[in-house]
Amino acid sequence: MWGTVGALWGIGGVLLLLSSAVWRLTPVGLAALEAPLGAGHTLFLVLWMVFMLWSEGYRGFHLGFAPRVVARARYLREHPRPLHVALAPLYCMGFVHATARRRVTSLAVTAGIVALVVLVRRFPQPWRGLVDLGVVVGLAAGILSLAWYAARGFGPRPLPVSPEVPGGGSGAAAG
Repeated sequence: MWGTVGALWGIGGVLLLLSSAVWRLTPVGLAALEAPLGAGHTLFLVLWMVFMLWSEGYRGFHLGFAPRVVARARYLREHPRPLHVALAPLYCMGFVHATARRRVTSLAVTAGIVALVVLVRRFPQPWRGLVDLGVVVGLAAGILSLAWYAARGFGPRPLPVSPEVPGGGSGAAAG
């Protein structure tokens, strides 16, 4: 039972974190559209949104982050420990009980995101809002991808990634 609670808390917590970012960034992005945009702004917005949908939404979330979160949630369901269940969102994101490489990667990606957030906050409107709209599109795709993997991730079929827990663990990628 606790394993199921941990898996649901882990995936739900990650979904809440991503949804919170979308909720906060959307008004800033929409504010950019209230100002008159030139052709350069419009071209940037279209190209940026396509790029973010592909790079963040598909490559980042769908191919990497989302299946790994679900693989780690599945592993947590099968191997619950009280601390891991309590910290399930952090566990599912690879900050807790992960291989050294996964922890370093998770920390590096998080640090990079924080640095980009600090940088983008300094952009004047409409540029900040246009960048944020692209991020919102990428995050929304990531949320959908995570929901899709979560819906199918607890069946008998293996996920396309390993949970990257110390000592190997079940749920590794199928060939």
